[in-house]
Amino acid sequence: MIVLITGASHTGKTVLAQKLLEKYKYPYLSIDHLKMGLIRSGRTDLTPLSEDSDLTEYLWPVVREMIKTAIENRQNLIVEGCYIPFDWEKDFEKAYLADIRYYCLVMSERYIQTHFSEIKKYASIIEDRLDDEYCTLDRVLEENARVLELAQKNNANYILIDDEYKVTINL
Repeated sequence: MIVLITGASHTGKTVLAQKLLEKYKYPYLSIDHLKMGLIRSGRTDLTPLSEDSDLTEYLWPVVREMIKTAIENRQNLIVEGCYIPFDWEKDFEKAYLADIRYYCLVMSERYIQTHFSEIKKYASIIEDRLDDEYCTLDRVLEENARVLELAQKNNANYILIDDEYKVTINL
């Protein structure tokens, strides 16, 4: 089984992937790690500050083919990151889709307004964020509103974090 976890920055994608790894023993791929490996190795002119759409366009074809390979080899894999396009299903034949579960994490405006200090506090719980200056209340609100709109527009499976942060996925 392939588990795709996406959503806006700071929604807990990596934490959820880590919890699933611990519970189910499925390995996970952080698309951010792939991104940084390609950037640091000089394999791309993109930077960590490049537009998300440019990064998605560059990274998704590689990730997509890794997913197909894992399915063909009957391997489990969790893939997490914000570079999974909302129309990801178009890239897979029906036989592949049967083995893929997709989850998009979205925080409500109310949750963000009420819990922003916690969002900042837990930002580096799994990976150290060297520069988290861009994580402002306005930006988190804007990104989550955009992701929610796109998830709804694309009929994507999303988990809305509204009252408290309780995200669980049973495989």
